Amino acid sequence: MLKNHKSEQKIVPGGATQSLKHESGRLHVSGKATYIDDIPTPANVVHVVPGLSTKAHARIVSIDLEHVKNFPGVLYVLTAQDVLGENQISPVGAGDEPLLAKDEVFYYGQPIFAVVAETRLAARKAARLAKIVYEDLPAVLSIEDARQKGGSMVCRPLEMVRGNAENALEKAPKRLAGRITVGGQEQFYLEGQAALATPGEEGEIRVCSSTQHPTETQHMVAHVLNRPSNLVTVEVRRMGGGFGGKETQANAPACLAALAAEITQRPAKCRLDRDDDMIMTGKRHDFVIDYNVGFDAQGHIQGVDMLLAARCGWSADLSGPVTDRALFHADNAYYYPDVRLRSEPFRTNTQSNTAFRGFGGPQGIAAAERVVEEIAFATGLDPLDVRLRNTYGTLDRNITPYFMTVEDSISREIMEQLAEECDYRKRRKEIHAFNHTSKYIRRGIALTPVKFGISFTATHFNQAGALVHVYTDGSVQVNHGGTEMGQGLHTKMVQIAMREFGLPENRVRITATTTGKVPNTSATAASSGADLNGMAVLDAISKIKGRLISFAATHWQVPESAVHFGSNGVQVGESCIPFVDVVKAAYMARVSLSSSGFYKTPKISWDPKTGRGRPFYYFAYGAACAEVAVDLLTGENRMERVDILHDAGQSLNPVLDIGQIEGGFIQGAGWLTMEELVWDQTGRLRTHAPSTYKIPACSDRPPIFNVKLLENSPNREETIFRSKAVGEPPFVHGLAVLHAISDAIASIADYRICPQLDAPATPEQILRTVERLKKQKDMSHE
Repeated sequence: MLKNHKSEQKIVPGGATQSLKHESGRLHVSGKATYIDDIPTPANVVHVVPGLSTKAHARIVSIDLEHVKNFPGVLYVLTAQDVLGENQISPVGAGDEPLLAKDEVFYYGQPIFAVVAETRLAARKAARLAKIVYEDLPAVLSIEDARQKGGSMVCRPLEMVRGNAENALEKAPKRLAGRITVGGQEQFYLEGQAALATPGEEGEIRVCSSTQHPTETQHMVAHVLNRPSNLVTVEVRRMGGGFGGKETQANAPACLAALAAEITQRPAKCRLDRDDDMIMTGKRHDFVIDYNVGFDAQGHIQGVDMLLAARCGWSADLSGPVTDRALFHADNAYYYPDVRLRSEPFRTNTQSNTAFRGFGGPQGIAAAERVVEEIAFATGLDPLDVRLRNTYGTLDRNITPYFMTVEDSISREIMEQLAEECDYRKRRKEIHAFNHTSKYIRRGIALTPVKFGISFTATHFNQAGALVHVYTDGSVQVNHGGTEMGQGLHTKMVQIAMREFGLPENRVRITATTTGKVPNTSATAASSGADLNGMAVLDAISKIKGRLISFAATHWQVPESAVHFGSNGVQVGESCIPFVDVVKAAYMARVSLSSSGFYKTPKISWDPKTGRGRPFYYFAYGAACAEVAVDLLTGENRMERVDILHDAGQSLNPVLDIGQIEGGFIQGAGWLTMEELVWDQTGRLRTHAPSTYKIPACSDRPPIFNVKLLENSPNREETIFRSKAVGEPPFVHGLAVLHAISDAIASIADYRICPQLDAPATPEQILRTVERLKKQKDMSHE
């Protein structure tokens, strides 16, 4: 049980901010929430299980599927030849991602065929009976491999240059260079990849999919089946987690289910086992980042040169925008006077890495924080002071490496406020004193900021649609293009309708996301779900309200300015008329009570050719202070206390947002301390199940966990009720834990040597770092 857990928020009277309970909360805790595998299975459903490659890179010499086809219960075996349209599911049109491999396989776990059977068990057993003869080809498994073998890249690299970094480095009073390695991460959504496809009349097909991007899944299914999108409907009521892992990776199960349904003319379900899921699907990109920085004795950064190399996997997937976003965030909250940032998106014979909460941003920020830490040790300064001295300004020192002006930098103020509220300075002195006398247990503390850009860097994705119906009984139905994966997006959309119409919660209903109601939607990703869809919902509601106001003014003979929607009804002049009565009267007067809504994010632009533009509408800010204890004998570590101050603007729902901050922080800390992906020399993922891949458990929470939303900080941009995105930025707070561990280890060498702790900081990694630091200390004394 948490000893001290405080979550604070500012409730603004009469504003949008209120902590409405999650719209599916009761269903979640009672087990009644319906996910794909909970949908009542049609009597004649077939089950689809993919057969996977056992080679990292090889030519397929021959495939013998006779034993597979003859296994009891098997109805059909899908191969590349059965694809009716395009055997291609690349989300960026790169043409490098076949649904089913044909002549060559590019990673261990690539789908080659798929078994269609009466039962899932029969399909699973049959899939293991295939006899495939391979001719091995050279495999590239790591970033180091790619560099040594002159590996190719999955997309064009990006370079951002402002000023002259080389000249600044040469003239800087002090200079250092180093490298940080940051591991990947499995999304580990509780609900695995799943889809249920049902054929209809004249080529129609309905796909219930656990996808963050229904429109993209619709397009992929349409291409694989060789039919127009208007015959394909994709529906999502909710997902049991996504974290980016269902932005593109949900397409293959949906397409396999749809292809099986089309060929058999029976409903088809594809639900991946956890092992197959982890082996098949992409992860967070792991990075190797080389940095060169110039600075002065007071810790002021003068020049930065970074090379960010990523293991992207066998196909392009989303590696282009992921590595781009890593560059966008390689400055974090800090101004680099002269800077050069470059990416190397290497192709490797491993799972095609993909979206994950933060989308490359956390990896870039990890590099920025390592640079600050290195400077702190080189100058003997408190890392917090180095951070404070290098934050962006607002009137000057405010141009990013991609030439976007930072108009509202509040990183310094947030760090100073958090440092004061959590007694950082006092605790740091106490911790150093403790470490001076403690032989085996060392404690550490760190306070790190986050500045996170909000918007899709692919400008065209910054749009959303909605559809709102008002029924004659005064109830309201809201549909939008975003997807619910537990983050509370649907709840916030309900709140918008409640506020605008003045209705109680039980009069507003959210429906499943479906391409049949709202077309051409963007993925629920990039922390933009509430921003985009909220404004689209507001647009639809505003159109309906405009009609009702015009009608009421004419019907009751008052000025339009005298018509207002409130919690007690519609104020029409001196009279307060129940909402339902106004709606009924409007219907009788043939006033439309339904409307679509649309929104596109303003002000943004980005030119990847020049590396310049305004890719983000605004920045979300925050800071975290973590205190840890490290056992020098075992390498084990634990969080003792965490304090977070986060900027959510004018929060739409403080309780939900604080939940996102708590969960994001724990997930970020897990990435940096315990979640380790391991491939063997054949390219096989060995950490492919909960038995071999560790994620944070309840016992890994800090016993003292204080989370607070920044008060009186509405978004300066015109977002939905001046709120800010809160999905991805809190993930970065986990870096405070990594640097707190580094601070604890640094005590071994009297805080004179930067530990250069790589992530994940597993016990083994910590012990390796401890031993290296001891040797460095001994050498410095010789």
